[in-house]
Amino acid sequence: MSGDHPARTSPVIVITGTPGTGKSTHAQLLAQESPVPLRHINVGDIVKDKALHEGYDDEWQSYVVDEDKLLDELEPLASAGGVILDWHTCEIYPERWVDLVIVLRCDHTRLWNRLEKRGYPLNKIQENNQAEIMETVLDEARSSYAQEIVIELKSESTEDLEENVSRIVQWITTWRKDRGEET
Repeated sequence: MSGDHPARTSPVIVITGTPGTGKSTHAQLLAQESPVPLRHINVGDIVKDKALHEGYDDEWQSYVVDEDKLLDELEPLASAGGVILDWHTCEIYPERWVDLVIVLRCDHTRLWNRLEKRGYPLNKIQENNQAEIMETVLDEARSSYAQEIVIELKSESTEDLEENVSRIVQWITTWRKDRGEET
């Protein structure tokens, strides 16, 4: 069964969404609030820091990821469990790794403003805004993983952040109870 890892005592949680939806903020707070130790892995940072790419695309201002190198780097971490994988895409991860996929969503007008404040170039703001409107990341998650492990959450306010993290903490507690683990 997808996401069934009896040897692990802590889950692998993917937090994904269009850039600007609050993935890293959610992951950092979840790592602090979790009833079990969780390591926040910002996948974009690992790609850059460990040179898991084939170069930099100046037009799109992003690295061209070497997926094989990235998966080789992440496999031992995912196998052990207890990680939050934070990245704008999720379909790269094998189903066997993943216990929960959180897709963060944000109103496209708010998203545009967030990306402008970050200094994104216009073409990237437009591309990401269109991806959010077209539900690109959500569709990717739904086509890559079992429906019951993909959860769409609104991420537009501090209240949303706190409610979302609380909901994920409750999910972790249930996940552990279902496996006979103490919390």
